[in-house]
Amino acid sequence: MRLSVCLLLVTLALCCYRANALVCPALASEITGFFFLNDDLFKLQVAKFNPPPEALAAKLQVKHCTDQIPLSDRLLIEKTLLKIVLKCDM
Repeated sequence: MRLSVCLLLVTLALCCYRANALVCPALASEITGFFFLNDDLFKLQVAKFNPPPEALAAKLQVKHCTDQIPLSDRLLIEKTLLKIVLKCDM
């Protein structure tokens, strides 16, 4: 639960910053992949950012924790993030 609140706050900070209220499509795609893709597909998705191996390993470790969240709860988180994105892109 704490992780989702932190992720929500970071998303709000990134998406709703006054200087640029448009959400980067790559960020939105990466967040969705974080919740719903398997490890191999997620690695391919973030490879375009060329992350350091340590950062990717840390992200996958957190992803393994979020993968334990029930699918229904992950869908609710995704729905909330979509509302934020839609509000920020206005």
